[in-house]
Amino acid sequence: MITVLETGPLATIQDGGRIGQGALGVPTSGACDPTSYALSNRLVGNHPGAAALEITFGGLVLHADADLTIAITGAPCTGVPLNAPTVVRAGEVLRFGPPRSGLRTYLAVRGGIDVPAVLGSRSTDLLSGLGPAPLQAGTTLPVGRACGPMPGVDLAAVADPAAGTVSVRITPGPRRDWFTDAGWSSFLGQTYEVSSNSNRVGVRLDGTPLERARDGELSSEGMALGAIQIPPSGLPVVFLADHPVTGGYPVIAYVSTASLAGCAQLRPGQGIRFFS
Repeated sequence: MITVLETGPLATIQDGGRIGQGALGVPTSGACDPTSYALSNRLVGNHPGAAALEITFGGLVLHADADLTIAITGAPCTGVPLNAPTVVRAGEVLRFGPPRSGLRTYLAVRGGIDVPAVLGSRSTDLLSGLGPAPLQAGTTLPVGRACGPMPGVDLAAVADPAAGTVSVRITPGPRRDWFTDAGWSSFLGQTYEVSSNSNRVGVRLDGTPLERARDGELSSEGMALGAIQIPPSGLPVVFLADHPVTGGYPVIAYVSTASLAGCAQLRPGQGIRFFS
């Protein structure tokens, strides 16, 4: 068992998400940075879909109610061991300081966080309200049984999330023709700044609005992870894990799968450029 003492800005339970139910109006959700999430589970020998904790900009304080084997990955928070399986003894307290770079940190416990699944997933979805509520002080988290052998890895040699301007590969979207050539050139040519109004639904960007080739809006259509929508402000929104399943603003481009983890680690004020 683990007891939450303090939560910081936001801490949620996440797994691989509610896969394949978008046609029913059920979002996927799941870990925003699937690469860091998957690594944390591998380091403690968990099943790939085991539930872990996603911590936004540190601040989480946990009490180990029993001996635990953990791994912490993603944004490198101060005060805790990183990218390595670690034994935490009963009675010890973990304090996640602010990360040196990146935004989201993942804590996997050997055996997984064993809360009830909702529609096949233990993920917290902030937009739809599905799954467990965000962590609160005093919450007690049950831990499941270990499911496999330890991997025999002392340390995962992975780079920290980028601290400067991040370059993100994109492909043109289905509504590229809703924007002029000058608008497309501006989209690729400028350095946007991540807005403080970003969250697990999407990364909102500040910059020069894009010039459109046509007025009006679309009928609502299906949306996918990594879609870059352009609302009436003319400023992009990059959809993350808690994005809606439909939307009516034109999608100018999609983020490549390889760049999605980097988008999930962008913090307010950080720069981002797109290239194809």
